[in-house]
Order: sequence, then C-alpha cells, then structure tokens
Amino acid sequence: MATLLLRAFLSPIPNRKTFPLPPLYVQPPNFHNLSATTPSLCVKAVGVQAPTDTSLSQATVNQDDPSFPASVLLEVSGMMCGACAARVKGILTADDRVESAAVNMITETAAVLLRSGEVDTDIGDDLAKKMTECGFPSKRRRREIGIEENVKKWKEMAVKKQELLYKSRNRVVFAWTLVALCCGSHVTHILPSLGIHVSHGPFLHLLHNSYVKCGIAVISFLGPGRDILLDGLRTLIKRSPNMNSLVGFGSIAAFLISAISLLNPDLKWDAPFFDEPVMLLGFVLLGRSLEEKARLKASSDMNELLSLVSSQSRLVISSEGSPTDNVLSDDTICIEVPTDEVRVGDSVLVLPGEIIPIDGKVIAGRSVVDESMLTGESLPVFKESGLSVSSGTINWDGPLKIEAFTTGSMSTISKIIHMVEDAQSKEAPIQRLADSIAGPFVYSVMTLSAATFAFWYFIGTNIFPDVLLNDITGLTDGNSLLLSLKLSVDVLVVSCPCALGLATPTAILVGTSLGAKKGLLIRGGDVLERLAGVDVVALDKTGTLTEGKPVVTAVASLVHEDSEILRLAAAVEKTASHPIARAIINKAEALKLQIPSTQGQLTEPGFGCCSEVEGSLVAVGTLEWVSGHFYDNLIQPNLSDLERQLSHLSDDSTPEANHSKTVVYVGRKGEGVIGAIAVSDILRHDAVSTVSRLRQKGIKIFLLSGDREDAVISMGEKVGIEKESIKASLNPEQKSSFISKLQSEGHCVAMVGDGINDAPSLALADVGIALQIEAKENAASDAASVILLGNKLSQIVDAMDLSQATIAKVQQNLTWAVAYNLVAIPIAAGVLLPHFDFAMTPSISGGLMALSSIVVVANSLLLQLHGRNPWNMK
Repeated sequence: MATLLLRAFLSPIPNRKTFPLPPLYVQPPNFHNLSATTPSLCVKAVGVQAPTDTSLSQATVNQDDPSFPASVLLEVSGMMCGACAARVKGILTADDRVESAAVNMITETAAVLLRSGEVDTDIGDDLAKKMTECGFPSKRRRREIGIEENVKKWKEMAVKKQELLYKSRNRVVFAWTLVALCCGSHVTHILPSLGIHVSHGPFLHLLHNSYVKCGIAVISFLGPGRDILLDGLRTLIKRSPNMNSLVGFGSIAAFLISAISLLNPDLKWDAPFFDEPVMLLGFVLLGRSLEEKARLKASSDMNELLSLVSSQSRLVISSEGSPTDNVLSDDTICIEVPTDEVRVGDSVLVLPGEIIPIDGKVIAGRSVVDESMLTGESLPVFKESGLSVSSGTINWDGPLKIEAFTTGSMSTISKIIHMVEDAQSKEAPIQRLADSIAGPFVYSVMTLSAATFAFWYFIGTNIFPDVLLNDITGLTDGNSLLLSLKLSVDVLVVSCPCALGLATPTAILVGTSLGAKKGLLIRGGDVLERLAGVDVVALDKTGTLTEGKPVVTAVASLVHEDSEILRLAAAVEKTASHPIARAIINKAEALKLQIPSTQGQLTEPGFGCCSEVEGSLVAVGTLEWVSGHFYDNLIQPNLSDLERQLSHLSDDSTPEANHSKTVVYVGRKGEGVIGAIAVSDILRHDAVSTVSRLRQKGIKIFLLSGDREDAVISMGEKVGIEKESIKASLNPEQKSSFISKLQSEGHCVAMVGDGINDAPSLALADVGIALQIEAKENAASDAASVILLGNKLSQIVDAMDLSQATIAKVQQNLTWAVAYNLVAIPIAAGVLLPHFDFAMTPSISGGLMALSSIVVVANSLLLQLHGRNPWNMK
C-alpha cells in the first residue's frame, strides 16, 4: 500500500535541478523512475548588519522594545550613477524620522534606520512615496514574506533585469546602426589610403548631405537616446542632475550648434557635426549595456542561492501507532504542500536528488547528503536516523524522513539569503568618501564646463590664437565661439560620476557573494573594511582552539580488555545526558560494541552513577566515589599503575588532547576499580596551522580563556602562542575589559569565540568572529559580525584574505575613478590644445566616459578569481 500511496501522492518537485548520480551510489528500486537532482553549483553564505555597539546589553537589546530603532528596506529604481545614489541618500536622511540610510545602487535597495522611538507603521510607505515623487520610483520591501514569495520576488527581479538587458541590446544595435549611417561618409576618405577604391554612388552622396545627417541625429534622439534625454531633463528640473543630465545636455548642445550652423549659413560657422551627438549616444548606450551585463553577473550569486531553496515539501502524515523507523508505512499519506506551511514537529519526505526544504533531524531512512553549501566539503556526508540535516543541502542516495526543527524564514538557507541580501545593502565607511565626491560632482562638472567656455571665449583664444587654426576639433573658420562651445561640451560628456558610484558597491557585492560561496558569513561592507585592518586576534580556548566537545582519548585496564571497560561504562552511562557520558557512549558506538542492558540506576550528581550490569553492580565516576563502593578490593599499587598507563596512552594516542582532561573510573562488585577512561577536549586539527598563518601576516595573537592557568598555558604553547599573550581564568567581563584595553592602545581587534561567555567580547571587538557548530545559532553567532559556517578555524585567515582583497579592489576602483576624472576633464577642457594641438571630440569623450565605468565593474569582477588562489584550499 505504501508503494501505491507513494506513486499516487508523490510527484517530483518541479523546481529541482537534475544531474546523473555517480556510479558509486545506486538508486533504490522503488525510486528508479526518479532522476537524481542537484544544483550544478552549491553556494554558501555571507553577511548581515552586525551590532556595532560596544556592550553586550546594546548588542542583545530586545528588538520588540519600542525604544529599539526600527529599520525599513526600500526598493529604489532609477539610479543611474553615484550622484543618484547620493541624492537618494540625501532625500532619505532629510526626513526628521530617519536616523541614517545606506543606499546600494547595484542591488537597487535603500536600508533606512529610524530614530529611536519612531514606530514603523506607514513610514516606509511615506518614504517610498517621497522617493517616487523625486524621480526615483520606490516601494517598500516586506521582510516577513515567506519562502515561496521570496523566491518569486527574486525570480521576477532576475527576469526583469534580463528583459531590460534585452531592450538595452536592441537600443545599442539601433544606435550603432544610426552611427554607421551618420559616419558612413567618412569611410570614403579612409578606404583609398588602404588601397580600396569605391565608387561614389548616390547612397554615399546622400550620406554626405547635412540635412540627412540632421535627420539621423533627430531619430537618434527620439529613438535609442530618448530615455537618456528625458531622464536627464527630469532630474535637472528636480534639481538632482545625474549622469544622464550631463550626457543629454552635451548631446543637445552639440546638436543645436550644428543645427544653427546648418540653418544659418550667413553666420559662416561651417560646423554641422551632427555625427558627434549620434556617436556620443552610441558610446553611452554601449557602455551602459556592457555595464548592466556586468552588474547582472556580479549579482548572479543570489540566483545560485535561490536554486538551493525548495518552495514545495512532501508532508508525511501517519496514523498514531505507526512504526517510526520506516520511511513509509502502510497507512502513510504524503501531501505536497508549500514549504511555508510546514510546522515544527511535522515530518517531511525527501526523495533522492532533491533539496532538503527544512532544518531537522532524520527519523527514518539512510542516505548521503551534499552539505558543501555549509561546510565547503565536496564529499557527501552519511545521514541516518538521529542525525541532523539543514535546508538547502541535497539528498543524494536514498529517501529520508525528516522531522522539522526550523522552517520557513528561520531555516538555514532562508537566513543565508536574507543575510546576503542585507549585507549587500550595508555600505562600507570607504563608500562615504565616494558619496562625498559623487554628490556635488554633477554641479561641479557643469561649473567647470561653464568656466571652460568662458575661458576660451574671452581669454584663451586671445592668449593662444593659434588654437583657432587646428583642425582636430573639426573647425575651419577659426570661430572662437564654436571652439568654446565644443570644449565645454567635451567637459560635460567626458566626466564620469558613474565610476565613482560603482567603485565600492560592485566590489562589496562580489566580495560578500564570494564569501557566501566559501562558508564565510560576512555581515556587510563595513565588516569587510574593519576585518581588512585587523592587527590583533584574540582566541577563545574551549570550542575555538579545541573542538568544544569532550571525546575519549584513552582507556586503561588492570585485568580486562579495554573494550570491556568501555562497554561496561557505556551501559551505566546510557541514560545520562551530560557531555562526558555522551563521549563514552559515542566511543563505544564508534567501536561497534554491544552495549548491555541495565537494571536499576543510582545517580549522584557530580560524583557518578551505578547500575546492575549482567548481574553485577558496576559504578562509573570519580575515584573516591567508585572506590567508596568497592574499597575492600582497592589495591593502591595497582591504582598507580592504572594512572601511569592512562597518562601514557593519552599522550601517545592523542597528542592534541587538552591537558585539562577528566578521568572516569570504572569499578565492579567483587573486583574493585578495574579500569579508567580519560575524556578531554581535543585540539582542532587546523589550530596550529591557523596560528602560524596569522603570524605570517604579522598579526598579534592572544589566548583568552576562563579555564585554569596551567591548562590554558599548555594549550597555548601547543599552538605556538607565547606565555605572555595567554590570559587564563577570565570571566566574560574580564574578557571584554581586555578587548577594550587593546582597542584603547590603537589596535584593531578581532575576537574569535563560540559560546555565550564570548558574546560580550564578540560584540565589543572591532570584528567578532563566531564558529557555527552543527549549524546551530547561539549567542556568539548573534553577536558576531563574521560567522564561519564551515566550523573551521582556518576560515579566519580565509576571511581576512578575502576582506583585504575586496578592500584593495575598492581602493583600486576609487583610484581609477578619481584619476580618470582628474586627467580626462582637463584634457577635454583643452589643456593640451595650445602646445600639443590636441583636443577631444564629444564622441571620443563619450567613449572614454563609458569605458571608465566598464573598467570599474570589470576590475571588481576580477575579484572572483581570488577564490582560485591557494588561500581557498589551505
């Protein structure tokens, strides 16, 4: 019956991606009709807004408190350059209810932080309305939408961007067709020099006609260039001019000069250069098209993340009393429902090749799961009953029945998507430099254009009369008015606020997305910038340098086999839940020992427990407690031998074990103490290499721990930390005080931790880094600004390398954008004309302007190659 129900109610989820299973994994017969599926690229995670306050109380404030500042997220369109972004930010911050705002031109979002006491009721809608009235169509983004709506929203946005890109390509083709027609007559002057002789037919004579060229220019204005001209005029009227204003003003000026020259031959200007505005618009549109394509590529990682979201789930409903160890039973019914409707405690069926839709625990079935989106490991992980799974991972082999722990917007993959989305809306402090330049940039360029005209018309041609005789500007009658007008148009067109506006957000976008792929959850551009400047790293011990969970490191016995000691101890500890008991049970299960059943149980917290095992009383606990039960059989010399044997085995078998180990003694009625088990927290396998790599980068390392001094010093020396840099027996407040002391000395401090006691220090440090253990959130990950989803200490260095590479790209972009404008604007203004007889034309100026933006975006995209460097594989 279960098979029939499976066929009747289970259809393959439509949004999954397919790939052939490798030969190593054989599909079960019941599922041979289902193709295995997975995304071709598994992506991980990256960054949201981290707390920047300097106390735990501030970092963990209740957001439901009315005094907690509310935030609003807006979707803003119509931003064309850095000046637009600066204008949007200015409009938002001018509102009395707004504390601050961050605008991202790439993702077309604006994050607004409201003043304390302001309640977000209709403020978001009011701000969106105000932005729309100012020429930037906006709407409020609802953050509480479910998975299905979120996926739908992003897919619609991706489709919209593709449509815009398609329209942009059509405009470019149209514009350059007009450029070819308008400038086709020049070909007849070039071909003879190349040895090609073409007869001048009526068509070429027609193209030489100035009235025809005027008509082509009009078509260019009304066709492909219409949006640029209208947008530039609209923003100019609203007193927020942007890049389109400069291009539109320059092209119209060139057209008017040519039209006046053509229609008024008595002026003897002889300057009908209609091809200039046509070529100018052609270059601008080509640059915009290439730029949009690059932007789309830079933001494509969000689509890859969305491919890991399953909007549909198969809800498993079984009658009470049905066997729980079977994936499907005779009375099981499976219903396909939206993932948003799955609740905690529900059971979900995931077939081979499908994406796991929720976070949960396997309650039936066995399979291997691709968890590369969380850990970065390419090898699949075996899953069976009792093991946890995360949403966004891919089930490869067999069907799994999963009990939901977290669902919907609280699931791992949903949080990752929200974090990446929010991180890319958080501006880096270096962005403020670009904003301060881009904001008044357009007005400054207009002023320089007017100054250029005034200089050459009233002064320049009198000082340097020879400039009127050159033919580079296309003038033949030595008219100072035409020269002045043309140079002023060049200044308008060659300037590029776009490069300034794109310099930071494109690099931050690529950097955070790359971090997401590598399991580095980086909460925004400001975190990247601070992380790049870190010169001190403070490490917690337990759970950071060590694995954070005790394991059995040695077993010693006086008479019996070691496995017998472990088997008896596991039987007694089977019902206990403390970490030491779990370590003993896990070791016994790993060795596949048969754990016997017990009768009766006596537990004395802090000392041990005893139970009847196979007819004999067995006690497990401290030496005093165990020997107190079997003191008649205790022989002191044997006990000394046991301790020496245990110490020797512990040092030899697990040299990375923490010296702060716990020894559990095992005794049996009639024999006394028969063995001992050493349990300790072992050092992470990459701890020594991570400390070494940090030292190579010139970073000072401190070890901060609440453990006793001898254990902490021993651990620090093992990984290569000097004794003077080790601080032991610290409580959370003392850790925070030490971080504050380092900051007061001028250091940029990164704190690395994993527990509640680390949360104050993580919130206080310039950069808080938390290791996420078993894909679970805790106080540490809440307070941290960087989360290492792979739970690897070596990712600290990876995150630093990525941040330094990203900020280096930002600095390169800003340097290029500023240098370009500092060099190009004076040349366009004619600074080389008197002595080098060189001046630009509007078409050349437009081409250079478009090229400058493309260089910035392309340079940011080169950051993706950083993932192929050795840092990613260490």
